Amino acid sequence: MNLDVFVDVMNLDQITEYISESWIKGVTTNPTLIKKGGALNYLEFAKNAAELCDEVPISLEVIADDIEEMYRQALILSSLRKNIFVKIPITNTQSQNTDLLIEKLISKGVRINVTAIMTEAQVDLILKSLISSGELILSVFAGRIADTGVDPIPLMKRIKEKISGRPEIKLLWASPREILNVIQADEIGCDIITATPEILQKMNLIGKNLTEFSLETVKMFRKDALDAGYNF
Repeated sequence: MNLDVFVDVMNLDQITEYISESWIKGVTTNPTLIKKGGALNYLEFAKNAAELCDEVPISLEVIADDIEEMYRQALILSSLRKNIFVKIPITNTQSQNTDLLIEKLISKGVRINVTAIMTEAQVDLILKSLISSGELILSVFAGRIADTGVDPIPLMKRIKEKISGRPEIKLLWASPREILNVIQADEIGCDIITATPEILQKMNLIGKNLTEFSLETVKMFRKDALDAGYNF
């Protein structure tokens, strides 16, 4: 598999658990996950998380909605440690595009992860505005696209074609819903996929014999019925 797997975390304990695994190539998180993880101070969490990751890349998101404040926060996050990619949402809550902000930050040497991408037009806007060359991750929320009943694979393939020949730009499959998404992302040439610990715990099922899996399932149903004391 040529795909890099990044773990999506909500707290420092999850980083500690997964960072030593050789097959984990990066860490991502977002304000929603961090809130669920119980962190009280966002910047303190960012510092500690980046330090735990050491040289492994970690993506940390700005929390501002104003474009200029996003810029300020991005510079602060980027200065914390060299392994940090700064997450910039594709728009703010007022639907203002962040393409020019992204170009400005890349020109300053900031490593960027553009988050919440869901349309081809959004990718086109970024690529059109991109003048400087620097490390850039395009996080396309394929899982959320699929939640709407739309197959994300054709879109992911088109985006991969658009960035062909530009190794500094990586395509990331975000919000996978099942292990099949890992296989799909690898087959279409995505560079990275993010996954929660819940998804990663199923990775050992890849290639599992389905006859054996069927029997294990039957045994599970039988055991649970007996353990519950059910009878007719």
